[in-house]
Amino acid sequence: MGKDVIIAADFKDKKETINFLNLFNEEKLFIKIGMELFYSEGPDIVREIKKRGHKVFLDLKLHDIPNTVEKAMASLSRLDVDMCNVHAAGTIEMMKAAIKGLTKEDGTRPILIAVTQLTSTSEERMQKELLIEKTIDEVVKKYALNAKEAGLDGVVCSPLEAGKVKEICGKEFLTVTPGIRFATDDVGDQVRVTTPAKAKELGSDYIVVGRPITKSENPVEAYRKCVKEFCD
Repeated sequence: MGKDVIIAADFKDKKETINFLNLFNEEKLFIKIGMELFYSEGPDIVREIKKRGHKVFLDLKLHDIPNTVEKAMASLSRLDVDMCNVHAAGTIEMMKAAIKGLTKEDGTRPILIAVTQLTSTSEERMQKELLIEKTIDEVVKKYALNAKEAGLDGVVCSPLEAGKVKEICGKEFLTVTPGIRFATDDVGDQVRVTTPAKAKELGSDYIVVGRPITKSENPVEAYRKCVKEFCD
């Protein structure tokens, strides 16, 4: 499976999203639909983007009791997304239920990954606010191992942790890494960040890039720069 750049389409509605997609005449993109857009527009926005020939990562980070997650994933599987996710903190049982719900009768399913720790979470916050006393490296590695045991395809983690995840879970275990900025960018509300080129070096399989592309003066040029740095 080759490397790919996923664009975080963190837009408020369908109009903004379509205006952005219309900038791209040559590329078929991999688009991340998060909570803001999905809760605003519902499943139809997924169908619209898929109809245009783009891939979709539906980023809803499910985290609930296993039975609820299984039923929710069964609903999402009918949208034919290419990737979706859960929170690894939901336990191995919940992640197994997610796979069960997501898998169609013919045995196929989208890529399923688990969030280890959000890239906005620092070790200090994790320890003081969440009362998780281990280091963030230890937590990420344990959550990744749990996801692998549950049968998931990979995890969402910081690019700074991608190599460590590969070491313990194997090279085929996918690492999807947000927190990507160009060297000249402001990091915004992210804490554990790096550049596309560095993420490639560290072992990321997919990078998720939002504002450096969507808020760029030339989004197409910014996207192509990401692809060149990460995929070539």
